Amino acid sequence: MILNIKTGARTELADITSKVQEAVRFAGIDEGICMLYVPHTTAAVTINESADPSVKSDILMVLNQMVPWEADYRHMEGNSSPAHIKSTLVGASELVAIENGRLVLGTWQGIFFCEFDGPRSRKLHVTFMNK
Repeated sequence: MILNIKTGARTELADITSKVQEAVRFAGIDEGICMLYVPHTTAAVTINESADPSVKSDILMVLNQMVPWEADYRHMEGNSSPAHIKSTLVGASELVAIENGRLVLGTWQGIFFCEFDGPRSRKLHVTFMNK
């Protein structure tokens, strides 16, 4: 299954938890594993706190400090080296357990699509393994 994600900023952490949970419901998975995969070199997926929006801001702030937009990068073909580096640091996939038809996430956890070269229309592959 593919979820279409539309991002609205150059860098963004978009909470996609409800979209992924809807995909679980649609697929009729009761027990198993949900694999999320981002097929883009300038985007990523992560799980982190979703209750306090300042967590997303802090993550982006630190990533931008670690990997500044302006530096002596060699790759300059239409998308930016910082976006490639950030997506490598965060990662292209996540695995989430499914129990009783629900994603197994901690009380404060959410799933975030990480945009590092937006705004764009993106894809997120969602694959299930039944138990």
